[in-house]
Order: sequence, then structure tokens, then C-alpha cells
Amino acid sequence: MALPDDTERADDPADGGRRVAPAVSAPTARTAWSITFLVMILQTINFADKAVLGIVARPLSEDLGLSNADIGLLGSAFYVLFVITGLVGGFIADRVRIVWVLLALALLWSLVQIPVLLVGTFTALIVSRVLLGAAEGPAGALNNVAVFGWFPKSKRGLPSAVVSSGTSLSKILMAPALTVIVAAYGWKAAFWTLMIVGLVWAAVWLVVGKDGPYSVSSARQVARSGAPDGNVTRVSFLRIAALPTFWGGVLGMFAIYGMVAVILTWLPSYFEQGLGFSRVDSGLLFALPSVTGMASMLLVSFITDRLAGRGMTVRVSRGMVSVVALFACGVMLASIPLVHSAWLAVFLVVAGYGAGVASYPLMNVAVAHISPERQVASTLGVFTALFSTSGILAPWLTGHLVDAATTPAEGYTTAFQIFGVVAIIGAVVMALTVDPERDRARIAAIDTLTSADDRS
Repeated sequence: MALPDDTERADDPADGGRRVAPAVSAPTARTAWSITFLVMILQTINFADKAVLGIVARPLSEDLGLSNADIGLLGSAFYVLFVITGLVGGFIADRVRIVWVLLALALLWSLVQIPVLLVGTFTALIVSRVLLGAAEGPAGALNNVAVFGWFPKSKRGLPSAVVSSGTSLSKILMAPALTVIVAAYGWKAAFWTLMIVGLVWAAVWLVVGKDGPYSVSSARQVARSGAPDGNVTRVSFLRIAALPTFWGGVLGMFAIYGMVAVILTWLPSYFEQGLGFSRVDSGLLFALPSVTGMASMLLVSFITDRLAGRGMTVRVSRGMVSVVALFACGVMLASIPLVHSAWLAVFLVVAGYGAGVASYPLMNVAVAHISPERQVASTLGVFTALFSTSGILAPWLTGHLVDAATTPAEGYTTAFQIFGVVAIIGAVVMALTVDPERDRARIAAIDTLTSADDRS
């Protein structure tokens, strides 16, 4: 997979048909993909921090005497400040080099584990999860921004999928390891492990991390130099947010993110309490949805990059493929209450998750497509923060459904059915709204009017 040439043709109307040159000479493919895989590791740590609650949920509840609603509250607490910092973080990254922003986030993730390690009470857990959510709020969007800085728009699908696959690797590799660590040394050992891993990543990034030639910082350099570049114009963010691709994408991803938050918080408990698997087996099965998720993200993004390179519209190659993935996910989740086999229920969760998360990298690319290059960080930051709000409600709601149900299995399956129906609705909304070429042209028209006003 070679990096593109030093220059690429900007065929969409927003770039005015001009040839767009990066601010620095094109890097080698090795450098670009090395940075991509390093950011993928950061994404893995990011989601391991989220997933650890699902791994320790049962021993934690037994040790501290917590109810299912309490565990759900811990899962939802993570997202209280997550949304706010996600909104703010993107605007900061528009003005600060992304390499330093990611370093600061990794250090913060590690440090906020300290309250749990020193105190280990329910209150300390609440505080730690709120602070961790605040530190990780901007990460999902800014990890993509860091990688987008090394690739032009037409080649960003696969790199975004590689980064997003870190969410799967956290459960394929780290979740089983953390399960064994918890079984051997107790639930606090999982938090110690994550703190140390985060600090090691920060040390490596400090040495090798750098911004790419298509990054926001490079765009700012071009703007200051006065060189012509079709990607450096700014528009009001409210104009971007008003575009159907943006808000339709938010509603669609809102539907899927609630399911992801529930999987991270409750899936091992569902396997243990709802389906009757042992605790260790439940922790190991926790990795299965991530296998399908990573495979689908990489495969679908690779194919859609090839299709985009051959001239297929972004609406079809990114938007409509996301719609199909989200719809398939919704149908499988909504079907779970109808099955009576534990392994068939596992299959529906695993396959549904895999289908749904394939939409993540594609929608990141679609939304980045409508944004001026200098505003990609803030656009993706707000986009991610808005759809992540479903993470505030979903784990807490699931906990209450489980507590209120006749059996835990009934509560879990009701929750999955609700999220499946919401995912189907989200797919329909996206099918009606997502059209990146149309909305990119609208941004170009705004730019043209602004430029004409400036000249007059």
C-alpha cells in the first residue's frame, strides 16, 4: 500500500478543480503506516480503558456490593465529560499540533487511574471514570485526524479502519489478558496494567510521533505562506453542522454507539448471567465481536477505498455502505429475543457488532470530506462528541432493564432489541441525509461567496 504521489488532483468542486499540494514533500509509505499503526495502539489502549469495566463488573460488584444499576451508572459516568471534552478537543487541535495533543491525552489516561488504585471505593471509581472519560473524549476523532494528516481524502478509508480496529484489538488481545490478570491478582491489577501501558505508549510517541504533510498544522503553514491551496479556507462551523451529511451521520452513529457502550460495559455479564457461561469463558468470549468488527472494518474500508479511487461517489462508497452495515446490525440485534440457543444469541451479538462498527471509519471519512482541511479536527471532534452522547444513557438503561426484568437474560435481550430497532431507524435516517459531494459543494459555494465579499 503505497502513499499517494506528491500532488493529487482535487476533482470535487470544493477545491475548485485545482491541483492541491501538501505543505511538505510526501513521506515514505513506511513512515505513514508506522504512525498509523502507532495511533492504532493508542486506540487499543483507549478502548481497553472503556472495556475494563465490563471485565471487572462481576468481581467488582461482589467486592463492593454493587447492584446492576450501580455498574450501569459507572459505565454511563464515563461519558458525562467525555462529550464535553470531545466538543472542545477538536477546536484545540485545530490550533495545536496534533502530535502534542495525543501525547497529553495518553498521559492523562494513565494518571486518572490513580484514584481507583489508591482508594478503591465506589466513589473513587465514579471520580476516576468521569475523569477518564474527560481525558478520552477527544481521542476517537483526533486519532483519525492524526492519521488523516498522512493521507489525501481518497486514501483515508483504510487508514481510518486500521485506527478503528484498535477498538477490536482491545477486546481480542487486551480483554483476555486483563481477564487472566483479574482472575489471578484481583480487579485492581487491571487498572495498574492499563496505567503502565499508557505511560509506555506516551514515551514511544514522544520520540517518534510527528504530523503529516496533509495535517492541519501543514494547512496552517500553507495559509501563512500565502501559497494557493483549495483546502485551507475556513467557514463557520454552524454551517458545517447544518449540513444533512453531518447531522444525519450523527443520528446514525448515535444509534450504533449506544450498542457499543453496552457491549463494553455489559457483554461479559450477559454471557455469564444471561447465557450461563463461566466467568473466564465470558471474558474470553468478550473478544469475539471484536474479531468480526476488525475484519469488517478493514475489509469494507479497503474495498471502498478502491471503489473511491475508481470514481465511485463518496455517497455510495462511504455513506450507503454505512447504511447497509447499520441496518444489518439492527436486524440481528432486534432478533436476539426470538432465539433460544445460547450459541445462536452469541452469534447474533458477534455478527451484529461486526456489521455495525464497519460504519465508523466510513462515516469519519464522509464527514471529513465535507469539512475544509483546516477544520477537520473540530468537525470530527464535534461529530464524535455528539453521537457519543448515547453512551451516557445506554449502559445505565441496560442496568435498570436487567434489575427490573424477571431474569437477567430477559433484561439483556430486551436491551439488545431496543438498540437493534434504534439502529434500523438510524440507518434509514442516514440513507435519506448522507451525501458528502452535495454538502461539499455547498461549502464550496459558501467559500466562493465569502471570497467575493472579501474582494468587494
